[in-house]
Amino acid sequence: MLFLLPLMSWGQSALEIVTKSDDKLKGKSARVETTITIVRPNYTREMTMVSWSLGRDYSMTYLISPKRDAGSTFLNRQKEVWSYTPSIERIIKLPPSMMTQNWMGTDFTNDDLVKQSSMITDYKHHLIGKETIEGYSCHKIEMIPKEDAAVVWGKVVVWIDEKEYMQMKVEYYDEDGYLINTLLGKNPKMFDGKMLPSVMEMIPADKPGNKTIMTQNSMKFDIVIDESFFTTRKMKTVTAND
Repeated sequence: MLFLLPLMSWGQSALEIVTKSDDKLKGKSARVETTITIVRPNYTREMTMVSWSLGRDYSMTYLISPKRDAGSTFLNRQKEVWSYTPSIERIIKLPPSMMTQNWMGTDFTNDDLVKQSSMITDYKHHLIGKETIEGYSCHKIEMIPKEDAAVVWGKVVVWIDEKEYMQMKVEYYDEDGYLINTLLGKNPKMFDGKMLPSVMEMIPADKPGNKTIMTQNSMKFDIVIDESFFTTRKMKTVTAND
């Protein structure tokens, strides 16, 4: 049975660990208010947004500020993604090729934010070790895309802490094996009964001085919401108070 050791940790497979972490982060449903700070060598820019999600198939993100972008909305519904621009009152469906592009000038991709791909079903998972990140002992798990999966990355390595299943670090590699982005989880806090990083920093490997800081202002889990909320019609009427 020694051949199973790289795949298991205290009876848990790599897939079980990743699934527990993803379930904790998303809950059955959630409402999250976030401030995003874009840091560049010569300037910083800030935006605020609110997001709603239901399971792994439905999510909507609404921009509150800055004023010029307020009301812009993004919808993910069963792996189909739309954006709504209020200034031109236009909804467009985003093709899979746009998932690799940066979201709203940040260092996150469209796929990072709208989560068209799934870290549970689109990847094969392998435990490759343990390391301490930000003082937390973490499982180190390598994720390789399945052959038929429509994903952005050629490989993802994630560090998940052994006690709280928080994602403390994620490295994103392209198909040639080059590191593109690193996501760092920082300053864990209690949100609606769950310990989660309150700050996530996305740092591009090839752009010194650039990073995007995502600060979670509030997180509510298992809210009352159903599939009828996640429609293109709702994109035009949703507000930050929903």
